[in-house]
Amino acid sequence: MTIITIDYRHVKEWDTEEIIDLYKAGSWWKDEYDPSGIPPLIKGSFDFVIAFDNDEKKAVGMGRSISDGVSDAYIQDVVVFPDLRGKGIGRGIVRELIDHARGSGLVWICLIAERDTNKFYEPLGFKEFNGT
Repeated sequence: MTIITIDYRHVKEWDTEEIIDLYKAGSWWKDEYDPSGIPPLIKGSFDFVIAFDNDEKKAVGMGRSISDGVSDAYIQDVVVFPDLRGKGIGRGIVRELIDHARGSGLVWICLIAERDTNKFYEPLGFKEFNGT
């Protein structure tokens, strides 16, 4: 069993290609997207967390939140490379995002997620909102 050492880094900039690779791992990147949008996306996020593999010296996961910094936050774009899923990295990213939001005084935290991801997010305190 290989043990990996992950640091969770709250960043305002990161290597664009590494972020694109993560968006591709989530099936959220299309070839026609403009890579120049990545730096302002990171910088404009309320919080952007990178799961950094210290041994490989690269990002292996990410997540971000958007907020006005006053009332609430929305977590989105949480992804970990498929070969590293199930090791707690994604939970670590979400916990970092939640802690940052709560530490900033936000009490209402929501997330935007893919369908059928309930069993990942429910243990972290989230439940599906059905709009009623």
